Amino acid sequence: MTTEYGKALAAASTAIPGLVVWELPVHGDNRGWFKENWQREKMTAAGLPDFGPVQNNISFNDAVGTTRGIHAEPWDKWVSVATGRIFGAWVDLREGPTFGAVFMCEIDPSRAIFVPRGVGNAYQTLEPDTAYSYLVNDHWSPDVQYTFLNLADETTAIAWPIPLEQAELSAKDAAHPRLADVTPVPPRKTLVVGANGQLGRALREQWQDAAHVEFAARDDLDLTSPDLEAARHWRDYDTIVNAAAYTAVDAAETAEGRRDAWAANVTAVAALARIATANGLTLVHVSSDYVFDGTNDRPYTEDDPICPLGAYGQTKAAGDAIVATVPRHYVVRTSWVIGEGKNFVRTMASLAERGIDPNVVDDQTGRLTFTGELARGIHHLVSTSAPYGVYNLTGAGAPTTWADVAQRVFALTGNDPARVTGVSTADYFASGTAPVAPRPANSMLDLRKITATGFAPTDADDALGAYLGRPRLSV
Repeated sequence: MTTEYGKALAAASTAIPGLVVWELPVHGDNRGWFKENWQREKMTAAGLPDFGPVQNNISFNDAVGTTRGIHAEPWDKWVSVATGRIFGAWVDLREGPTFGAVFMCEIDPSRAIFVPRGVGNAYQTLEPDTAYSYLVNDHWSPDVQYTFLNLADETTAIAWPIPLEQAELSAKDAAHPRLADVTPVPPRKTLVVGANGQLGRALREQWQDAAHVEFAARDDLDLTSPDLEAARHWRDYDTIVNAAAYTAVDAAETAEGRRDAWAANVTAVAALARIATANGLTLVHVSSDYVFDGTNDRPYTEDDPICPLGAYGQTKAAGDAIVATVPRHYVVRTSWVIGEGKNFVRTMASLAERGIDPNVVDDQTGRLTFTGELARGIHHLVSTSAPYGVYNLTGAGAPTTWADVAQRVFALTGNDPARVTGVSTADYFASGTAPVAPRPANSMLDLRKITATGFAPTDADDALGAYLGRPRLSV
């Protein structure tokens, strides 16, 4: 077989998800031939994952019939041939409905194949002096755990051109287990940091049955540690969800609080961004309506310029800008978050039951977002592989003020909503002596971008009723 010259760069999918055959342009003349074996800009533009190779390996094979595999390594591979020709066989050994699926084809210098992590790889040489080359996106180590399948497995029934009893293979490869005895390769792990906070607990509930999701509290993983990059083998992960944050907006206006806010919301985020970028991970970061000054007369879109008013908003805006540099990122911007533990809704319910009639701010407009809804939206973006970028995510429905919410809480708990008195932000904080963070008057976030991905936000008033364990009522 002669190498085919003059092909156009083209990709062809296979029955194994993510396993893609690539036709490569090879240019030849009387001197020999030349090809761009891997060209990041052209190939990613044509659809190749930007898989970030860090090592190039070459396996040289003297004789026809040399057979190697079937190995599923914990990294992605770009497989090609420098000289010679092979028959290749790939078996999906990953968890899921295509476990055991097989693809076979020949590869010469004018063809390559992208092999995703967990897909078993094997080949048999069809010409002498065959140089089999592969780029991988993790460094080889003697401690790496592989998944293997027997070359002669009857279930996959690979049609080796040269029968295995006549081929050259190692005793180790000949002794690998049959498909029925192979433990499927699990998906790359997801790490949720800040897992003991309000959002972290909601994410635990969202992913409670997922074996590939790990949860790390502050004591488990110090995001400000200089050793953070060595704290995990990050190539084993696919996604980091950052649920850790400093959220004390008023305390952030003090000298100590400002330091703590910058440490948690900027320095720690920068460390996660470096790790995500270096290891090709998806970073999910939760942002805030406080990145805006609240002067818009309409809901804020993801593209509106940020203009934070106070120290907390400034740290969140800085964190957003850092995360935006990560190639695979989701910035999830939210507002008026309510979760388990002490919060505005529980405080209003307690005041109602104790007969206390509160003054509540009525010149700030937004929508409640319950942590379960926020966790559901994050799970949706990650699990559906939505396009990377910034997404607004709040409860749906009509705009409300904090006074409106308080009145609804009173009504839903069987109390008279007229007991709530609306006051301006300036009047509410006028008698205090502690530092007060400036609040955006308009915290409404436009939800069209996330709904276009197929996510249906829950009506905030319905969620409030469910949170309080009461049916929806009319005020």
